[in-house]
Amino acid sequence: MKYTSEILINESISEVIKKYSSAANLKHWQAGLVSTEHISGNPSEIGATMRLIFSFGKRKMEIIETVTKQDFPNELHLTYTTNGVRNVQENYFKVLENNTTKWISKTECQPTSFKMSVMLFLMPGLFKKQTETYMNNFKNFVEQGTSIC
Repeated sequence: MKYTSEILINESISEVIKKYSSAANLKHWQAGLVSTEHISGNPSEIGATMRLIFSFGKRKMEIIETVTKQDFPNELHLTYTTNGVRNVQENYFKVLENNTTKWISKTECQPTSFKMSVMLFLMPGLFKKQTETYMNNFKNFVEQGTSIC
């Protein structure tokens, strides 16, 4: 399943990239994030990996993030792997007028289990909704300093 989400952020691209590329800021806009752990490579550089631990109620989830392309301030591509699914995400950042940045996120959800294949088929909007929630949380964090934690 593939989808694209985009959002306008009323801030300079340099400020957007500074806040987006900081692992310490993830907790301010990614709901459910419990912890991060750098595994290998130089953070935000190609090949770097990080472990993300999420908690959604009683359900815990470990996700491995791998940087597959980095061309700041224009783009950052990442792969997120967990049990049952791999998400390939291409993030593009574009400068607009009036100190505004457009963030475009292209996501491909690749099921790696039968259960996840069924879930993606029955509830495709669930994944897009989560992406859009995170993007809105990030926008609020950048523009207003609003943290979800």
